[in-house]
Amino acid sequence: MTSPVRPADAGQDPLEEISRNYRPISTHLAITPPVSVVIPAMNEAENLPYVFKTLPDWIHEVVLVDGNSTDDTVAVARELWPDVKVVRQLGKGKGDALITGFAACTGDIIVMVDADGSADGQEIVSYVSALVSGADFAKGSRFANGGGTDDMTPIRKLGNHVLCSVVNAKFGARYTDLCYGYNAFWRHCLDEIELDCTGFEVETLMNIRVVKAGLKVQEIPSHEYLRIHGASNLRAVRDGIRVLKVILTERSGRGRRGARRAAARGLPYRKGQGEVS
Repeated sequence: MTSPVRPADAGQDPLEEISRNYRPISTHLAITPPVSVVIPAMNEAENLPYVFKTLPDWIHEVVLVDGNSTDDTVAVARELWPDVKVVRQLGKGKGDALITGFAACTGDIIVMVDADGSADGQEIVSYVSALVSGADFAKGSRFANGGGTDDMTPIRKLGNHVLCSVVNAKFGARYTDLCYGYNAFWRHCLDEIELDCTGFEVETLMNIRVVKAGLKVQEIPSHEYLRIHGASNLRAVRDGIRVLKVILTERSGRGRRGARRAAARGLPYRKGQGEVS
């Protein structure tokens, strides 16, 4: 809840009073909700300088989820952002890493950013603006007007288009992009979508469940750049099949029922497990 702005005392600079209650983001935007940025990373030491260079200095915290890196990923992150919160992932997969990172966040708004240098951190202001303006979930789109991608092969574009069309038809969504990992949302949304997958299909699961939960979604035009160093773990056919399985499972209604059964048995479900340092 925002703090009320009291009338300034005589002789007091009104801007000084406002600055005590609001965190400035740009010349025309200021918010009070703290923003957490979650970055899942495994052996991304060479890319992190590019990632951290674009992050705004007004964000509340950076949560780096380290997937058992064998390079200097953690050391580089701490050098670049001394207050970074490092969470060591105990499981495997991007979905597991994100769930782990989400559980470690203390901000009211959570932003997902890949560690390969493909995302521009300066776009975060657009996501945050959408959320503070009334959206529950700000979904990045490479195919919305103003978006773009340098990193998708023709087969991946086709697959993404087909899967996106299926989700729109089956769940009543109006997405222009489906399999994209640059998203932001209010932390309370996690109670509505109950994440329970481990791989790259996590973005699709989130996109489907926010629609099923009746949350307000706003697409944000985003530009995806080429990975700077290293090779992606994404495999178009393998991960496309996993995405399709998620769609079919969610359409049948088994996804949420399975989630509730897991919770009833006392199994770890929505809260990720990891070691924070």
